[in-house]
Formats: sequence, structure tokens, C-alpha cells
Amino acid sequence: MKMNNGLNFDNTYLDLNSKMVSGIEPKIVGNPELIVLNKKLANELELDIDFLSSKKGNALLSGMTNEFGPLFAQAYAGHQYAHFTMLGDGRALMLGEHVTSDKKRVDLQLKGSGTTPYSRKGDGKATLYSMLREYLISESLHALNIPTTRSLAVIKTNEKIRRSQYEEGAILTRVASSHIRVGTFEYAKAYGGTDLVKELADYTINRHYKELANSNNKYQEFLHQVIKRQASLIAKWQSVGFIHGVMNTDNMLISGETIDYGPCAFMDAYDPQTVFSSIDTQGRYAYQNQPYIGSWNLARFAETILELLSQENEEAVKIANNELQKYGTYFHQYLLTNMSAKIGIKNPTEEDKLLIDELLSMMEKYEADYTNSFVSITKNAFEELSFYKTDEWDEWFKKWTRALGYRQLDIIERINLMKKSNPVIIPRNHIVEEALTLAAKQNDYSLYNIVLEKLQKPFDYLVKHEEKFTKFNENSREYVTYCGT
Repeated sequence: MKMNNGLNFDNTYLDLNSKMVSGIEPKIVGNPELIVLNKKLANELELDIDFLSSKKGNALLSGMTNEFGPLFAQAYAGHQYAHFTMLGDGRALMLGEHVTSDKKRVDLQLKGSGTTPYSRKGDGKATLYSMLREYLISESLHALNIPTTRSLAVIKTNEKIRRSQYEEGAILTRVASSHIRVGTFEYAKAYGGTDLVKELADYTINRHYKELANSNNKYQEFLHQVIKRQASLIAKWQSVGFIHGVMNTDNMLISGETIDYGPCAFMDAYDPQTVFSSIDTQGRYAYQNQPYIGSWNLARFAETILELLSQENEEAVKIANNELQKYGTYFHQYLLTNMSAKIGIKNPTEEDKLLIDELLSMMEKYEADYTNSFVSITKNAFEELSFYKTDEWDEWFKKWTRALGYRQLDIIERINLMKKSNPVIIPRNHIVEEALTLAAKQNDYSLYNIVLEKLQKPFDYLVKHEEKFTKFNENSREYVTYCGT
């Protein structure tokens, strides 16, 4: 039932087998203080901003009340660095499924709200530093037109929580199409077998893939569409140099949205082996490995629904493998389309892939900044390229101009295509850290707000940014990120 505060909860997930959730009682938070509110997103969701900013709103956004609906945590499992683990929302709780007037359904979830039955030995809390980071990076991906969970608000709890040292505590309100993960299906398989997997699959199809409901092969089509969405998502990550950092199966949403912004970052100098996560010592989730890991995770998903594909195991495995093999084809085509657009080419061919590969090889050899190299090419400011006037550049430039020439693409159309594909500004690691340090350690949000505003218009070539927001910083070569738990 819709309330005058805009909330309209309809918790269909609670209709699933009770094994999938655990009820959560409200917890008292020290002194909750709303410090960041995404007013644009609140308006899109038809939520009342005055309410969210009020004392009652703060109570809701900090998990201190169940006045507006039952609070619950979701159960799931996951392959973390290839090792299977039983997990669940160890530091998160669901406020509910909010439904807008145009029937858009989203989860409102609190992250860092305290312990749950799945917390194991954790405190269930989050640092202000890490929640401000997730807000910033997730909203940046949204502006880059990459499917992602969104950030509605950050509440400062005014509690000290212990990590390597004592830090300010915070709670993030996350918005997602749902929080159904590959790991959710792994949990259903382990704890409920085929019956629970089928129940979860039917629910997920109804929620995210309604067009498949009456298909004769709906579970095979379900697998197919999940594969397709993941291929598209990861191709978009690759095209802007985004490195997720922790692509465990519990961090892959069936909806095809990006989730979990712990050890993630954007690549500066182009290097396919780039890793930012402090715990990824083997480079499993390096930039160059993300496409493969996507395929690996999808194979784990396929394993959970094998018995839905066919009652005959051999036939089910054959169907699953046939679908999984399509991932590579989809990913290749999505990435080729995205990368070709970055150099002004529509409807690319395999010859264009060679052209892109040669450009990336130059970037790697000359340690060129990934984002700025494409910006320089977009602006015809070739002299800014670190490999300008080299033999490799001269040869590549000839091939590129020939590729553009025979397509006879209008120059304005070509430049517009490139501008829509090549962001001028990304969350630069050094400036993000400076902004977060000032905000979380010194209560100074001035730089954080500037960075957040700038990242809302990543493709605006008319904006003149100061160099510190757009230039590669040498200190970023040794940049390391942490998960915040």
C-alpha cells in the first residue's frame, strides 16, 4: 500500500521458501545523520525527499524501524576466488521491494546496517569511507550508461567501528532491480535441491524475464538471456577500463547489473594485467581476465539449473554447454561494437578488431592513459598522444583513415559517435581517494561533491575540467583498494 511518503512496498520475495530469507529485528543506531541523498533518484522512484530527510526517514534508512514493512536478509552462497562458501547478507538488510506508479519494481537495501544470521564473525557494519566510495562509483557507472545498482543515500551513524583502526560508521541505501545472484541459485541448489531451484527460477523469470514465461523452453531461454546480459555488461566494463575487482559468483546479479563496489577502480595507463584488489594476489580478477571470469561464473549458474533443462543429465549438460559457448560470441560482438564506436566506426568487421588491437598494443607499449588516449583521438588532438609521430602511429593512422574513408561516414556523425563512447572524465583513483579522505576523515565534503557532480556528465566535451580531475597521476601506479569489511 502506497504511503504519503512515497513508499510502496510489495515484498514478493518473501513468498519464496522460508529458507531463502531470515527476518531481522530493527537495531538502535547511535545517532543517524543523513549526509548524502540522491534527490534525482528519489524523484525517479517517487519517494518524498522531505520524508527521507526527516527523523523518521533517517530511522528507515538506518534500519531502526520496521514501521513501513518487515526487515529481512537474503540467503545466498558463492564461489569466492573459486572456493564455494555459504554466505548471505552478512551486513545488509532489505527494506522492501518498492513499486513505482509505472510498475517499476526495485529493492531498497541497507548496507552496513549491523549483524544478521549470516554475519558469521563479522560486525555487520560498514565504514563511511567505503560507503561514500560505493555511492560515488556506482553513480559514475550509471552516468556511463552501464547497468548498475544505484545509491540512494548514505547515513553517517556517528559510531566508531573497528577495522585496522577505528573509523566512522555508515549505512548505504542501495537500489537494485533485485539482489538475486548466481550465488542465490547456488544456495537454493545446495539447501533445497531442484524444487527450490525451480521455484527461484520461476520467480526470477517472472521478475526479470517476463517475456519467457510462456516459452516451451523457458529455462533454456532463461540461461540464454542471462548469458547475453552478462556478456553485454562485461563488454561495457572493458570498454571504459573498469575493473570490478571481486567477481565472485555472489557478486553477479541475474538481472545483469553491476553490484559490489569494494575493490573496484578504473584503469589509468593501459595494462591488461592491472589489478587493484589488495587480496587478489594471483590476478584472478585482473582487467584481462574479466571476460573469462564472466564465463566461469555463468558455468556455475548453469550447473544449478541443469535439472530444469532436461530430465536426462547428458542432454541437460549438452544444452547448457551449447548455451555457454554462445557467451564468447556475444561478448566478442558487444566488445567489438563498443570499441569500434570509440574510434568512430559503426557496424564493425573483423578487420576493425585488428585495428583496435593494434591501437591497444601501442597504448600498452607506451604506457598511455587509456581514457585520455581515446579523448585525444576524439578531439583530433593527436599531438597529445604519448605515441604520436612514432612509426606505429603513422602506420595505424593510415589504416584508420582508410577504414573511415570507405564507410563514407559523415564527420559530424563520426565525432558524435566517439563523444558518446569516450568519457572525458572517470573516477580517477588519486582524486577519489583525496575526496574520500577529506570527507570521511575530516568531515569536509567540498571535493567529494565536486567530483560527484563532475562524474554525472562524463561525455560532455564542452566542460573544462582542471587537469587534476582528468590527468593520469603517477602515484596511481601502485594503487590498492580494499573491500571494507
